[in-house]
Amino acid sequence: MTAPLAARHFTDLADIRATLIEVYADVRAPLLHLPNYALPAFAERLDRHGTEPGFEAVVGFVENEPVGYAYGNAVGPGDRWWTRMAESMPADITDIPTLALKEIGVREPWRGTGVARRIHDALLQRRPEKQVGLMVNPAAGDGKVMALYESWGYRAINNVRPTPEAPPLVAMIRNCAQ
Repeated sequence: MTAPLAARHFTDLADIRATLIEVYADVRAPLLHLPNYALPAFAERLDRHGTEPGFEAVVGFVENEPVGYAYGNAVGPGDRWWTRMAESMPADITDIPTLALKEIGVREPWRGTGVARRIHDALLQRRPEKQVGLMVNPAAGDGKVMALYESWGYRAINNVRPTPEAPPLVAMIRNCAQ
C-alpha cells in the first residue's frame, strides 16, 4: 500500500467496464444481496451512465492492480439527476455546468489512505464543469461517508430516492476548483 497510485482516465466505457464491475463487486461485497447494489443492477446503471454526455472514469492502480474508481458525467438543467430531487432545485444551481459523480469506491486495504480523495481529485482535474454533485446514503459507514464528503467541501442541498429499491440519499454539491 506504499507504492504510488497511478490514476488512469477513461472516456470509453468499453475500455474499463470489466474492471469497474470487478472492483465494484469487491467494494460493495457486503451489500450485493440488496437489489439496488446487486451486480446486475450496477451493470445496468454503468451501461446507461457510460452513454451519457461527458462520461469519464478514473481508476486508481497500485502496481497494475485496480484499487479504486470514480466515474461521472455532465448534467445540465432539466437532467434527471436534478429532476429526481425531493424539492425543486433553483436555477442558480441547476444552470451551472455540473459533473454528476455517479460512483466512487475503494477496495478495503486502501481505505483510509487518501486513495479515494486522490482518485476523486484526478477525475475533477480535467473536467470543464464548474461544480460537482453526488448522492450519498447518509447511513453509509454510520455517517462517516457523508462526513468525509463534507470534509472535501461538499454541502447537502436536497434529498432524493433515485429508484424505489434505492435507499434514501442526500444530494451534495461543491465547486470543482476546491
